[in-house]
Amino acid sequence: MTTPSLARHFVHATLAAIGAAMFSAALPAIAADDELAQPETLIVDKTLPAQQLQAQILAARTYATFWSTGDEAQARRALAPDFADRTLPAGRPQGIAGPLAASQGFHAAVPDVHASVEQMIVTGDRVISHLRFTGHFTGRFNDVQGKGQPVDFIATDIYRVRNGQITDNWHLEDNFTFLQQLGVVAK
Repeated sequence: MTTPSLARHFVHATLAAIGAAMFSAALPAIAADDELAQPETLIVDKTLPAQQLQAQILAARTYATFWSTGDEAQARRALAPDFADRTLPAGRPQGIAGPLAASQGFHAAVPDVHASVEQMIVTGDRVISHLRFTGHFTGRFNDVQGKGQPVDFIATDIYRVRNGQITDNWHLEDNFTFLQQLGVVAK
């Protein structure tokens, strides 16, 4: 490298390091040893007050963990009493009853389901969670008995969070892939 390009490289590397340090300093403390789902990548709006940021992340992590555990108490901690599903699937009840019913049905089909948070983006009053669901179809789905088929599909949720609870959710799941993996829909 020439001297000017070395100098430019040094300046860019230094600015990147300073930016990374400032970004890390703005992140809320997330205990690695707690039992909630940990985002693999966390991107936050550094202008948000730390308390708001922590509350939004906690609500989203608690809700992601609920999908793994099926623990109703976790859903009720994460979701506001007036929670609304803004992309409500046909036949699913509105409000907290919807995710509780969906989780119960999902756990009946895939008892070892695990929801991981591949990335989480927090800005304003919104949290975007990109989730990956894995497990094995050993239970029943409608009239189909599982034979241990692996399940691996994604979902993306956009949460509105107020006072530390999710009030609204807009979501999109890769249900087609899920149904193919169960053998309910042809590949």
